[in-house]
Amino acid sequence: MVEDLEILYEFKQSGDVTDEELASQYQLAIEALEKLEFKNMLSNEEDQFDAIIEINAGAGGTESNDWANMLMRMYAMWAEKNNIKIDLVDEVQGEVAGIKSVIMQFTGEFAFGYLKGENGVHRLVRISPFDSSARRHTSFASVYVYPLVDDDIEIEVNPAEISWETYRSSGKGGQNVNKVETAVRLRHAPSGLVVECQKERSQLANKERALKMLKSQLYELEVRKRNEEQAEVEAGKMKIEWGSQIRNYVMHPYKLVKDLRTNEETSNVQAVMDGDLEKFIKAFLMSKGNS
Repeated sequence: MVEDLEILYEFKQSGDVTDEELASQYQLAIEALEKLEFKNMLSNEEDQFDAIIEINAGAGGTESNDWANMLMRMYAMWAEKNNIKIDLVDEVQGEVAGIKSVIMQFTGEFAFGYLKGENGVHRLVRISPFDSSARRHTSFASVYVYPLVDDDIEIEVNPAEISWETYRSSGKGGQNVNKVETAVRLRHAPSGLVVECQKERSQLANKERALKMLKSQLYELEVRKRNEEQAEVEAGKMKIEWGSQIRNYVMHPYKLVKDLRTNEETSNVQAVMDGDLEKFIKAFLMSKGNS
């Protein structure tokens, strides 16, 4: 790309290339260099893995449930734009609208590397569609991202330290849904981690997936210790309220999405909600380097 630019510049000197053609090639070279630099930020071992995202609505009932659902849609649209496959692992619907929580698996090249910066609390300010008085509301939801380890990563888990519960699946599925207890809940005593899964049609398959998710979370915790990164971000221990957010989404009285860690911002809120997260992902990775 740079070589092409040098050749075009030589042609420009002799009058065989226009300013517009040279500027176009220059822009392509800049974009290629930025992509190369961006890829260099994804050199950690775990960056190449698939990702699990857990979204939990904060306090606030319907408002926060709807906001959690909006975030789920945002990540789903981002994945679609980037040729990343999504599997819905577990979902708890809200009583009136939206979701209380959801767990999704993102399968694709560098899925965790791209999404790891989404860890934290996301804050929404808007005129509530559920408020007949059209008042402004603030809602919170937490996003927890961890890498889904592959079979080459050895994570030792003592079966005696795990307890299992089964329950009836609440999502869409085959004829067994709501009739047979195929969904599972795993509790890991040493870490306090709880994993739920109702994606598969059989209890055995759900147990296998839940165990893999547990190992992935344990691996992620080890990565954080090794890198001495930020304080724990485990969703169950995170306070979902004012002051702990990483990104603000303001729809009223003005339009602005701003990441509080990098100061990256845009007034095109709708584009962000439609999955245009590249600016925020890139700004986070560039600010962290290889850490």
